[in-house]
Amino acid sequence: MFAFRLIQEPTVVDTSARLDAGATAPAFTLTDQDGSPVSLADFAGQNVIVYFYPAASTPGCTTQACDFRDNINSLKSAGYQVLGVSKDDAPALQKFQAEQGLNFPLLSDPDLVVHNAYGAYGEKSLYGKTVTGVLRSTFVVDPDGTLKLALYNVKATGHVASLRKKLGLD
Repeated sequence: MFAFRLIQEPTVVDTSARLDAGATAPAFTLTDQDGSPVSLADFAGQNVIVYFYPAASTPGCTTQACDFRDNINSLKSAGYQVLGVSKDDAPALQKFQAEQGLNFPLLSDPDLVVHNAYGAYGEKSLYGKTVTGVLRSTFVVDPDGTLKLALYNVKATGHVASLRKKLGLD
């Protein structure tokens, strides 16, 4: 097994499919780490943070997921639910959740349908090369299903603190 460290965060090249605050959040139903269906509609009337990450159990994604884990109580007390979405299959998500003690649902989107609906998959620059992949992105959905925030190319480290600031939770 190889371990690597991402030294440079990728930068987004293709921005044509991006969503903006004020747009209606694309509806979805995906399976969670246990194989159970989870729909955005399940959270109607609630604030939901939907974040897209490239791959379970990688350094940056682990940092970001653990940041959400460590802040989940304060986010929930402020009225926010958290959903993590990746292209990983349910067994990989279940392992990731168990290893890191993650306390929120991880959703599987192997066909990238939801990633594409949110503009969270596309071209990005990594180490000076253009590649296609998951764009680390976070969306905050209001209780009425409108996007309050649409954030692309977010950093794994310090993301939740930045998000809390944008939401006025600090």
